Amino acid sequence: MDLDELRRRRLELQSRSNKTLYNMQKIIDESRRVAEVARDSRQILDNLDLEFEKKTGLTGLDVKFLFFATALQCTRQYLLSNDKFRFEKASDADKLISKPIRDALNKTGVKKDYKDIILGGVPYDIIPSKHWGTGLSGLNHREMTLGHDPVLGWVFGTMNIMTGSLTKKDLLLSSYSVKGNDIESITSFPSIALSSIDIAKEDYKLLVASVVKQGIHYASDAFTAKGLPLPILNNISSGFSSTLIKNNIDMYSVTRGAAVSVLINTIIAAVHGLYYDERVYLNRDVYEVKTRKILSYSNAIASVSNVILVAIMGTVAAQTGNAKLGKKAWSYLDIGGLMVTIYRLINDREFIRKVKEEFVFGEFDNLIKGTDYDF
Repeated sequence: MDLDELRRRRLELQSRSNKTLYNMQKIIDESRRVAEVARDSRQILDNLDLEFEKKTGLTGLDVKFLFFATALQCTRQYLLSNDKFRFEKASDADKLISKPIRDALNKTGVKKDYKDIILGGVPYDIIPSKHWGTGLSGLNHREMTLGHDPVLGWVFGTMNIMTGSLTKKDLLLSSYSVKGNDIESITSFPSIALSSIDIAKEDYKLLVASVVKQGIHYASDAFTAKGLPLPILNNISSGFSSTLIKNNIDMYSVTRGAAVSVLINTIIAAVHGLYYDERVYLNRDVYEVKTRKILSYSNAIASVSNVILVAIMGTVAAQTGNAKLGKKAWSYLDIGGLMVTIYRLINDREFIRKVKEEFVFGEFDNLIKGTDYDF
């Protein structure tokens, strides 16, 4: 081995030693850094928490969206009050809905038996003679008959139509055979159910026609002044349900309020989403937190203000004996919007919590990992 080779090997060994020492120092420095991060983890997490709040806090533009969304929700509550856009008489709704259906049936040549069911009345709509002692009247028959229940009516109402009967909403499921505009005799629900099964087996199209008629009857009743009772609540307390219906709080007003509220939220969310800037926000979920805050806050403000206004109007009406003002107060009560608000507060809070966790712990995890080693 000559002198040059020896020098070359010495330099190579020295280079390897230096690199090893350098890498060891990097490991020492990285260990110290990780130890410092672990030591200051509470402060770091607090700082990341504050950073998330800053990134998702409402800016001037967001506040404008908040005010606009709140204004739309409040305007909806009073322009689309519970007593608006209704037929005064059920017959008016029947005429509007039945005419196009009758024309369509005549064009398609549907069998007369099916046509009579679809275009005729429903047996659970009759007001029986007082001597039967059913307790049914023109004012309460929608709350007291299962055929008018928005959910159970699809089963009980359809069976009643097929068998020409009515079934009351009580523990015994009191049932009656109907002929013309009055009760013909007392029957039982098991008998009605068995007869319905036999009819469906013999001609399933009669079942189809009865279901169609049930849907048509729902449609005509829903838009009248008396409306359809709220499901579940009507089964718990028909008396309270009757009070709500008298004040136009029914299936139609609640679902309409909820639907329009959701529509406004969807429009606001879509337009606000157009302002997303990927250079400013870590990802779209972080930006969506701002959107959801706008929707939750606007819905909450609108609902709280609505409840306060209705409470004030109701109190004044009670103190002054002004029945007209009291009824007006009920007409403004936005149950559908309140349901949407409660849903948003729960759902949006959970979404924000998850995004916040991903942001804070994701950034903390990146701090722990540091940069990749190059050895």
